[in-house]
Amino acid sequence: MALVLHSGMPNKNAFKALIAAEYSGVKIEVVKDFEMGVSNKTPEFLKMNPLGKVPVLETPEGSVFESNAIARYVTRLKADNPLYGSSLIEYAKIEQWIDFSTTEIDSNIARWFYPRLGFVPYEAQSEERAIASLKRALGALNTELATKTFLVGHAITLADIIMACNLGYGFSLVMTKKFTSEFPHVERYFWTLVNQPYFNKVMGEIKQVDSIPPIQSKKPSAQPKEPAKAKEAKEAKKEVPKPKVEESVEEEEAPKPKPKNPLDLLPPSKMILDEWKRLYSNTKTNFREVAIKGFWAMYDPEGYSLWFCNYKYNDENTVSFVTLNKVSGFLQRMDLARKYAFGKMLVIGSEPPYKVKGLWLFRGKELPQFVFEECYDMELYDWTKVDIADEAQKERVNAMIEDQEPFEGEALLDAKCFK
Repeated sequence: MALVLHSGMPNKNAFKALIAAEYSGVKIEVVKDFEMGVSNKTPEFLKMNPLGKVPVLETPEGSVFESNAIARYVTRLKADNPLYGSSLIEYAKIEQWIDFSTTEIDSNIARWFYPRLGFVPYEAQSEERAIASLKRALGALNTELATKTFLVGHAITLADIIMACNLGYGFSLVMTKKFTSEFPHVERYFWTLVNQPYFNKVMGEIKQVDSIPPIQSKKPSAQPKEPAKAKEAKEAKKEVPKPKVEESVEEEEAPKPKPKNPLDLLPPSKMILDEWKRLYSNTKTNFREVAIKGFWAMYDPEGYSLWFCNYKYNDENTVSFVTLNKVSGFLQRMDLARKYAFGKMLVIGSEPPYKVKGLWLFRGKELPQFVFEECYDMELYDWTKVDIADEAQKERVNAMIEDQEPFEGEALLDAKCFK
C-alpha cells in the first residue's frame, strides 16, 4: 500500500512530512475530505492513534503518529538522505534543532495564540511569559543564523523543514512584522525557505499577519429553564430562615497582584537613572566636563553598581559584522532591564580577532538575578565589579562612557550604547 496521511488541510504539522517527501522522492497520498471532529473519532482512526490527534501516517508496516516522528520516518525511507546530514555530528545537530523548534518555538507560539482564540483560558501573565520565552528563543536562533543560510551545513535539512513549518504558524497567525523585525536573520531565513519550490508547493503562499488576534472568550452555554414546580419549591425553601455561617472557603479569591521586581523594592536612590540618560544623550560637546562630571555627581554607590564585562570567547570574533551582530543581539535581549540599567559596549581592534568589552550600570549592589535568568548572553561574559576607589578603574569607566579612542591602545571598531 502507498503511504497515506490522515489530516485536515492546511495543517503545519502535516506539511513537515509532505515537504520531506518532496525532497526525498517519496509519494504520500493525503486522505480526501478529512473532517476534524468526525474522521478522527472513528474506530478505524482511533486504532491508529488512540488520542484521536492528527496527523497520522498509515504505512505498510503500521501507523505512525506525532508529526516529527512521521517526518523522520519519511526522510529515512531514502538511503543516505542529505536531509539528515553527511556526518554523525550533522545528524546530532539536526536532531538538536528539531527539538529546539518544538520545545522553544512551537510551544511558545501555541501558548501565545491558543488562549487568544479561547481554546484555553486567557491569562495576561501567562501570555507575557510565553512572549518573553518566545523572544528569548528567537534571539538565540537569530544569533545562530547571523552567519548561516541554513541551520546545519550548507543545504536544507529536516531541521529547516520543521523549523519553517513551526515558524510559519507564528508568522501567519500572531507574529507581526513589528514583532519579527527584532530578529532580522530569522526573517531572512524564514522567507528564504518558504519561497523554495518544494516548500511553496506544499505550504502555498505565506502572508504575515498584520495584527495580533483579539482576545476571544467562550461564552457559557445558557442554563436550561427550571420547571415551574421546582422553581416554586426552591422559592419556598428560600423563605425558611437559616442561621448565619461562615462564607465558603471555595469562594473565588481576588486576583493576586503581579509580583514586583525585586529592584523596585530597594530603598530609594538619590540617582535618577533617566536624568543621567538624558544628560548623556544631550551632551554634544565638552563631554568630559559636562557628561562625565555630571555622571559622578549623580552616581549613588548605595543604590547602583558599576560592572565591567569581557566576552569570554573573543578568539572566535574573526568576522567584523558577525561580532557586531552578537553585540546588537545582546542589547536587544537586554530590553527587559531598560528601566534598571545603562550600558556601553565596545568592539575593539582594527583586525581580527576583535575584542568585546563593556561597562554596565545596574540598579542595586549586585548583578540583577532576573536579567541572568532571562538573558542568556549574560553568561557569555566575565563580570567584574568596578572599585570606584581605584582611580585607574574610575578612569576606565570615563573612557568607556566617552568612547575614547584609542581604547587601551587599540582602535575602536564600534561603540554601542544601551539606554
